[in-house]
Amino acid sequence: MKKTSFLLFCILCFFSAYAQEIFHREMRLMGSRYDLYVVTKNADSGNYYIDMAAGEISRIEKLISSWDSHSETSKINRNAGIRAVEVSEELFQLIQRALTISKLTDGAFDITYASKDKIWKFDGSMRAMPSPEEVQKAVSRVGYKNIVLNKEKRSVFLPVKGMKIGFGAIGKGYSADQAKKLLISKGVKAGIINASGDMTTWGHQPDGKEWTIAITNPLNKEEVFAILPVSDKAIVTSGDYEKFVEFDNTRYSHIIDPRSGYPAKGIISVSIITPSAELADALATSVFVMGTETGIDRINQLPDVECIIIDEKGKIYTSKHINIDQYEK
Repeated sequence: MKKTSFLLFCILCFFSAYAQEIFHREMRLMGSRYDLYVVTKNADSGNYYIDMAAGEISRIEKLISSWDSHSETSKINRNAGIRAVEVSEELFQLIQRALTISKLTDGAFDITYASKDKIWKFDGSMRAMPSPEEVQKAVSRVGYKNIVLNKEKRSVFLPVKGMKIGFGAIGKGYSADQAKKLLISKGVKAGIINASGDMTTWGHQPDGKEWTIAITNPLNKEEVFAILPVSDKAIVTSGDYEKFVEFDNTRYSHIIDPRSGYPAKGIISVSIITPSAELADALATSVFVMGTETGIDRINQLPDVECIIIDEKGKIYTSKHINIDQYEK
C-alpha cells in the first residue's frame, strides 16, 4: 500500500471510529425509571439495541418480582413453611450470591427482609415511633440463615410460614448488569444502563473520552460535589435525603436494619463503585446500615470496591483507594 493510500486509510478509520453516536431512551421498567444509552452508528441500530436491553430487563422482572404471581420468587414465597420449590439455575445462583453478601455484611443485607411488617412509613403520615414490641414482631420472620438451599435439587425452602424473599436491594443492579452483558455479547462497544441510580457503564464516549458520573450533594440536590470517571465500572448511591422521618430531633432513614427493625442513623449518602452493579447495589444499602467505621473497614477488605460516605453533618469519608479531592468539581 502506498504511503498516501495508507494515510488516507488511517484518516478514514479515524473518522469512522467517531461516526458513532449516543442513543438514549427513558423507560419505565421494574416499576422504576431506567435510562438506557448505547453508542452505535445510527438510530435504527440504537433503537434495536435499546429494545433488546429493555427486553432483558423485563425478562429478569418476570423472574424475580414478588408482585408477579407467576414468578419463581412468588412461588417460593407462597410455599413458605410448606415445601421446597425447584427454581432455575439463574435464580438459584442469584440467591446464593445474596446469601454470600449477607454473610459478608453480618446480616446488614438480607433478602428475607421482605418478610417484615411495614410499621415504618416515610410518606409523612407517621406521628410517633413504633413500640419495641411492634418492631420485634415486624422482623420476627426475617433471617437469611433460615433459607434452605439444596444444590442437587436446585431448590429453595423458606421454613417459616409467612417468610418471604425480595430483591428490592439487589434486583435493579442485577438487571443492569445483565442488560449490559447481553449488549456486549451482541457487539455494542459502549453504553450506560441507569436503573434509577443503579448505574453500570462500559466502553467510552464516541470522542474516546471516559464516561463521567456526577455525585449529588445530599445536603443540596442542586449541587454536585464530585464528578467521577466510571468507564467499565458501576456506581450505586443510596441516600436518605428524600425519605426519612424525625422524632426528638433524631433523623431516621427509610433504609432499615433488617437485624433490628430500626432505621439506619448517622449517614445520609453512600456511593459504591465497583465493576458489578449487583454488588454495588447490595453494598450501598449494607454500608448505610453498618455505619461509617464498620462500613469502610468492610469495603477496604474487598478487591476493586470503593465507597464514598457522607454523614448527617456533611462530612465525607472514603475507602482507602479513592481520593475524592482529585475529582472535586
